[in-house]
Amino acid sequence: MSKEQIERKHIKQEVREQIMDLAEPSYQQFSSKLLPGTENIIGVRLPILRKLAKQIIKKQDWRDYLEQTLRKNMVEGNSNKELFEEIMLQGFLIGYAPLTPEERFAYLDKFIPKIDNWSVCDSVCATMKFALEYKEETWEFLQKYVKSEEEYGIRFAVVMYINYYINEEYFDKVIEELGTISHPAYYVKMAVAWAVSMCYVVDTKKTENFLKTCTLDDFTYNKAIQKIIESRQVSSEEKEKLKTWKRK
Repeated sequence: MSKEQIERKHIKQEVREQIMDLAEPSYQQFSSKLLPGTENIIGVRLPILRKLAKQIIKKQDWRDYLEQTLRKNMVEGNSNKELFEEIMLQGFLIGYAPLTPEERFAYLDKFIPKIDNWSVCDSVCATMKFALEYKEETWEFLQKYVKSEEEYGIRFAVVMYINYYINEEYFDKVIEELGTISHPAYYVKMAVAWAVSMCYVVDTKKTENFLKTCTLDDFTYNKAIQKIIESRQVSSEEKEKLKTWKRK
């Protein structure tokens, strides 16, 4: 085995050691409280993980690292053995790395099944700023996830909508898609409610029409109303009106 092959083989362990060196026990306790049921959190702050991702792209073979960590057997059988921070880092690398849209989508197809909590989902979505440049291609990519049966596949698509698509160009498509989502998982319902509340701020009239006719389940519908009422961008008069719209 060549020196280069040995270095590639060891990159996963090297990155883990880098992550371990950045851990803060007190932050681990804080993070664990925010993510009950999520295991293997060691307590590395997200800005520090973002910085590490950018450093890896500059100094190390990030592509080998992604290929090693996103192998099929890792996704299907061993993701529970990875650190929470390792999975988050992989998502950041996919977002920051110099990739074509096709390459990025291929990595995301391997990565999204590993998501098992809202923090990884939402933080990684916020990193996918390439979607601003490749809006139509990314929209098409997301369609299989918004229509999937997997909790975090759907949430990933909805949070991507929130970050990049609730605008004049895509508003009608987004709100139509939101009305078709029906899934029992809590974090899907909360994402849809959040998205509807963001739609209300962008186009109040269209969102009110949506709320009057939508088939959202009662929990999601009422959460959407609650989130709109909690918004600082909504007037007191509108909030009082919306209080009367809640379903019993």
